[in-house]
Amino acid sequence: MRILHTMIRVGDLDRSIGFYTGVLGMNVIRRKDYPDGKFTLAFVGYGDESQGAVIELTHNWETKSYDLGNGFGHIAVAVPDAYKACEEVRRLGGKVTREAGPMKFGGSVIAFVEDPDGYKIEFIQKA
Repeated sequence: MRILHTMIRVGDLDRSIGFYTGVLGMNVIRRKDYPDGKFTLAFVGYGDESQGAVIELTHNWETKSYDLGNGFGHIAVAVPDAYKACEEVRRLGGKVTREAGPMKFGGSVIAFVEDPDGYKIEFIQKA
């Protein structure tokens, strides 16, 4: 068994795809409209779905925004340099919500950014 994808609901699919591709450097792997159900699914990630997990962006055409709730935490992405990754996110118009630095009670260097819908993405620095 392996994790295939994580699904998040987004209010503006093009804006979200722009963030995940333009700011985080992912690729759109596939996208499909479901007119009878009035929704679109777009899968984004860093590689082929057969090799690793991806993110499913679900856009329900008649819903403009969602309450994030308090159960979902974040998506984690490995980066070679969390400090530089934050600089790049800011340069591209993204929002850094926790600057890069050592994790409290641990040694890992982490940072947090936020996508256009308010979902948190954690950068974990990996050498």
